[in-house]
Amino acid sequence: MPSHRPFRRAAHLGAACMLGATLAGCATAPETGRSQLLLVDSDQEAKLGLQAFQEIKSETPISRDPKKNAQLQSVGKRIARVAKLPNARWEFVLFDDPKQPNAFALPGGKVGIYTGILPITKDDAGLATVIGHEVAHAAARHGAERMSQGLAVQVGGGILSAALGASGYGGATQDLAMQAYGVGAQLGVMLPYSRTQELEADRIGLLYMARAGFDPREAIAFWQRFQAYKAKSGGRTPEFLSTHPLDDNRIAQLQKFLPQALAEYERAKARG
Repeated sequence: MPSHRPFRRAAHLGAACMLGATLAGCATAPETGRSQLLLVDSDQEAKLGLQAFQEIKSETPISRDPKKNAQLQSVGKRIARVAKLPNARWEFVLFDDPKQPNAFALPGGKVGIYTGILPITKDDAGLATVIGHEVAHAAARHGAERMSQGLAVQVGGGILSAALGASGYGGATQDLAMQAYGVGAQLGVMLPYSRTQELEADRIGLLYMARAGFDPREAIAFWQRFQAYKAKSGGRTPEFLSTHPLDDNRIAQLQKFLPQALAEYERAKARG
């Protein structure tokens, strides 16, 4: 799998927000209310996501299995209907690689699932766990947040304004974008999210799957199966989990937020 050079975190969120106040400044993550630094325009971010997705599709075999594709489209569309991502152009693609237990989502509503993860997702609810998590990354604009942190740290205020104010995207902005979205990757694009963002995506994804009518208790079952998969494969961490929290920590948090998700699930069932 390709390696990714992680961005250095901004030294202090408040100072970074002051740097970008005239451009985009601080924002709030959906559902959790966590403060974010977002200096990248959402339209620009979506263009970068589309560019990356097109390149992945051109380099990676796409599955033609009708049953698996039908499942992905069904589950994906249900999650998409409850996700808070304005102006999203949803596209769900199943990449044919049974050795890659991976998944990803890119800005603008581009979602990729690798066939290698399907034996672990096992059923619709397991797949909803994965898609909900990845869509949550996109809805919370975690990629833009990582880019913004990199911009704030790596370039000065004047250069930052010029880079973000220029038409299109080039120079420092493009370089950071290429790092953030892994353009050129042949097998999977995994944004180098922080563990804070990963846990946040778990929490938001749990709500999404519940609102879409999938039993959120199955998210815990999925991660338990992933634990078993890792143990069976000699403890090697798949790239899907390379920057993710330890499984025990993840499951503990999911259990913490399960009552809220179950309430959402019951409301979804009542609506039919």
